Amino acid sequence: MTKQNKYDEPNFFSAYKQMPRSVDGLEAAGEWHILKTLLPDLQNKRVLDLGCGFGWHCRFAREQQASSVIGVDLSKKMLEKAREKTDDPGITYIQESIEDIQFSDAQFDVVISSLAFHYIQSFDAICKKVYDYLEDGGSFVFSVEHPIFTSRSEQDWYVDDKGNRLHWPVDNYHFEGLRETSFLNESVQKYHRTISTYMNDLINAGFIISAVRESTPSEEMLKNIPEMHDENRRPMFLMIAAKKDGSKNK
Repeated sequence: MTKQNKYDEPNFFSAYKQMPRSVDGLEAAGEWHILKTLLPDLQNKRVLDLGCGFGWHCRFAREQQASSVIGVDLSKKMLEKAREKTDDPGITYIQESIEDIQFSDAQFDVVISSLAFHYIQSFDAICKKVYDYLEDGGSFVFSVEHPIFTSRSEQDWYVDDKGNRLHWPVDNYHFEGLRETSFLNESVQKYHRTISTYMNDLINAGFIISAVRESTPSEEMLKNIPEMHDENRRPMFLMIAAKKDGSKNK
């Protein structure tokens, strides 16, 4: 199956690189103030970033004194930008789809991923791979679009005739799978799965879940960006931290 690679399409990439999180990095990402609290101490850790994009999390890991970082992304354009922004021999970027990654058992201490897995058809397959690639006791921390957000193809508010946001509709929640939706005015394929599927796929792979968080805006964003108040009406992102249970017999 051909992997979707919207980020190498010129119009889509042009729009994406103008987003605040693309220009200003992690501090402009609405969920970063939560996600960073789920990360373990990265000092002297071997880190893998799946769907690394412009490499913001890779560079953060090295700032936290990670010993080495590998960033994986399918998009050539993303990795060109990541390499432009990176001057660090401790970071390696690999152009590869997340589904096709091949690493050694116990090669990493920490695996992170930001807003990538909702583009992946099989999350359970990723969990099994990550489990193998992690050292015993290693950490797996990731964010995805929240299932409340991905349940409908129309990922948007219901509004009245004046454009006021009435509510965020949820439908077909338990019908997992492909959603043809719109992002940056382009058609994009995403995969919806329930919160329980995310958690059970981790558990079935042998992980112990240590934290589950749903996004809320930071106080600073609420103060500076008035429309952020609507982000408290429904969560846009789901974040999970898990550890490899080394006692699991495979």
